[in-house]
Amino acid sequence: MKFLHLLSWILVLTSFLQLSLAAPGVCSSKCASRCAKAGVQDRCLKYCGICCEKCGCVPSGTYGNKHECPCYGRIKNSKGKSKCP
Repeated sequence: MKFLHLLSWILVLTSFLQLSLAAPGVCSSKCASRCAKAGVQDRCLKYCGICCEKCGCVPSGTYGNKHECPCYGRIKNSKGKSKCP
């Protein structure tokens, strides 16, 4: 019984992991949307891409909504501010 319980938890966790990982090319399109209104496009796209690769997700919209991708909101620069746009 414990084995089945453990197996079911493993299946559930791996399904969530697969949903959260971004496929190649997804980061660039999501970051293009995220950075659409950025004043400095190239910098926004660079850091958004770094964060997307690490987290596997990008929050919706051009600003805020970091609760949708908690990892994205937790990444900080050397000054302690959010690294991800």
